Amino acid sequence: MTRGRTIGGEADDTGVMPGAGASRAAAASRPAPSRVLRSASVLAGWSLLYAAYRAYYALGGQVGMIGRPVSRSQFEQVNAAGAGIIVVCAVVVPLTLAWVPRLRRLLVVVGWLGAVGCCMHALVDATLRLFSLTGVHPVELPPSFWASVDRQKADLQDLLLNEPWFFVAGLLWAGLALTVVPQGLRHRWVVSAVVVCLLLSGYGVLRGLDVLGPTLLG
Repeated sequence: MTRGRTIGGEADDTGVMPGAGASRAAAASRPAPSRVLRSASVLAGWSLLYAAYRAYYALGGQVGMIGRPVSRSQFEQVNAAGAGIIVVCAVVVPLTLAWVPRLRRLLVVVGWLGAVGCCMHALVDATLRLFSLTGVHPVELPPSFWASVDRQKADLQDLLLNEPWFFVAGLLWAGLALTVVPQGLRHRWVVSAVVVCLLLSGYGVLRGLDVLGPTLLG
């Protein structure tokens, strides 16, 4: 039987250099930069939509107001801060981590935190708003911030707009993180995120229902 040869070394009977299969497998396990950047861009675009919504109120917008704030300037400042935080945390951070190869592995942890945090926020607040709409346990908003509130409008806006955004953002964070999580660890990553999210959501709902103490939603 003849053996295949290559310049600079010998091949095996199949004509493949020793170690070439392992090298190809390692290369295949690495995330494609375009895939990581595409996932980060989708998350950034989704986040910019919510940041624009916050910025609208920060700039004096009135449409969709759920009530009358105690201080209009304070209301605008809070929304400006919210828009800024969203841009930094959900636009700048994911794009930077995805763009810089040396930082890309941080997405495993940052994405896990983003996924759990956003999905938990959505599950807790959506559940509490449903209890509020049905009259089981009305959500109390801070009287130091709101002079008057249309409770039903506030519940519907949160349930139909705010929390769906957070839930989708959480899924996008998970999708971004999974582009860099090694294949063998993906199941463990997903299971840990789901379990922690459900545990924290249960705790949050109990707090919101005053089972573990009174809670005011902002």
